[in-house]
This record gives sequence, C-alpha cells and structure tokens, in this order.
Amino acid sequence: MGWVDKLFANLAESNDTATATGLYDLAGVYCSKRQYAQAEPLYRRLLAIVENTQGADHLNVAMILKKLAGVYNAQYQYAQSEPLYKRALAIEEKTLGPDHPDVVDSLEALAEVYRAQDQYAQAEPLCKRVLAIREKAFGPDHPEVIHSLNNLAALYRVQGQYEQVELLCKRALAITSKAFGPDHPDIVIILNNLALLYCDQGQYAQAEPLYKQALAIEENVLGPDHPDVADCLDNLAKLYDTQGLYAQAEAFYRRALVIREKTYGSDHPEVGDSLGDIALLYRKMGREKEAMQLEKITAAIRAKEQQN
Repeated sequence: MGWVDKLFANLAESNDTATATGLYDLAGVYCSKRQYAQAEPLYRRLLAIVENTQGADHLNVAMILKKLAGVYNAQYQYAQSEPLYKRALAIEEKTLGPDHPDVVDSLEALAEVYRAQDQYAQAEPLCKRVLAIREKAFGPDHPEVIHSLNNLAALYRVQGQYEQVELLCKRALAITSKAFGPDHPDIVIILNNLALLYCDQGQYAQAEPLYKQALAIEENVLGPDHPDVADCLDNLAKLYDTQGLYAQAEAFYRRALVIREKTYGSDHPEVGDSLGDIALLYRKMGREKEAMQLEKITAAIRAKEQQN
C-alpha cells in the first residue's frame, strides 16, 4: 500500500475522505501541467484536512508539506519552500528518529534548496548527513550510496574542490561497476561527471577516454540513434572544440544533430541548440557564410519556441 492509500485509509471515518482524495488527484494533474498556481491552494486545503484529522505532527502532514514545497521549488520560490521542508524534516525526525532512511528525502530536498541559491555551506552538511545515513543503513559499498556520492561530488565541483570530487566519483564508479557491471547505463553519469571534472582543470587527455567509454556504453545499450547518444556525442564535440580540434568537433556535432533531427524534427529546440553549436564552431573556423546560414535557422527555431 502506497502512502497515498495509507493516508486516505486513515481518513476513512472522516467526512473529508472524498474531498482529500479529489484534492490530491487534482493537484497532481495541475502539477503535471505545470499549473502551479492552481495546485498550491489544493495542497494547502489538503494539508489543513490532514492536520485536522491526524494531528500537526503526523507523518502524512510531512508528506503533504513536501508536495506543497515542491510546488514552490518548481517556481524557484525557495523562501516559501524552505520552511515547509524544514517542518517536514522536523516531523520525520521526531517520529522516525534522525538517522532513519526515510528522513533522507527531506534532507536531500532541503539541500537542493540551498544548492540552488548557491548556499553551499548550508547544503554540504545535509548532503554529508544523507551519505552517512545511507552508509549506516545499507553499508558503504551498497548501490543506495551512489546517489549520495554523486550529489556531494556535484556540490564540491561548483566550489572548485576538485580533489574531493575525484575521490567521490571514483568511489561511486567502483561501487556501480561492482554492483551492476562495467557496461551498465548508470555508469555513464559517473563517467561524464568525472570527465567534466578533468575538463574543468584542463586535463583533456584524462577526460577523453571517459567520454568515449560513456558513448560506447550508450550506443551498446540504447542503440546508435538514441537521443542520449547525442548528448554523449556533444560532450566529445565540446571537448575537441575547446582544444581547437575543430574537424573532430564538427564530426561529433553533426552526428548529434542528425540524431536530434530524426528524433524530434527539424524545428525542435534541441535541434536549434545543435545548430547553434555548429554555427559557433564555423565562426572559429572562419566559415562565416555557413555560420550565418545556421544562425538564421537557429534564430527561427528559437523564435517559434518563444511563440509557443
């Protein structure tokens, strides 16, 4: 039984059961359509019902608080989402204990609120706490730990703490390879993160084989024409572009473009991004006429996107 089912089962003797069910379902529909102004009052009304029927410190209250906070997060209204996540966390800690695995969700959400606002000093201890909880609950080499390692690595990367990032990425890579095998799709994320770390430091020779390994895995698992393969091709293209290896960069940019045109159509924003990358490359190569032609197509795609 999911938490929503449990919530409404606990409300079974209340006249508000049908109302609560309808509010939850409708709010979810609005969120799926990004109609957050319509979803917000529904979640607030649902919150009032749950507080009234189950008490202000019930775990179901924490769940609704996180739903409401998510509405604000989606609109970058972090001043509104932060206190909601904090209250949800306090309820969970009081009911479950500070080291319970179910507390992790609120800790991660609150850390993301701080990270999004560049408040890294507030986000770091939360990320570390999540990692410690998962290590204690599952063991230091369990796949459940990988996500926490990646989050903490991403936080250190934006702060330029490259040695810490490298250690965390390599640990995540080792755990993933051991648990799932060296060609599992989850490894691609870690390979790309580690390659990006080396690129940040200008260590392109270390980054290239990692990007190539990620590309090979995606092609093998998803097929050569999958959109995720285009992302891997873009990574290699930008690597060569940065080093002035324009012929290699063009080949990878163009292959990514073909995949995206085939997948999305010629006027999709991702196609526009690919064309824009190639146009910039042509400018660097002195191919001004070709660059101007692509820039016109890119501008038209972006203008159409704005109209929609």
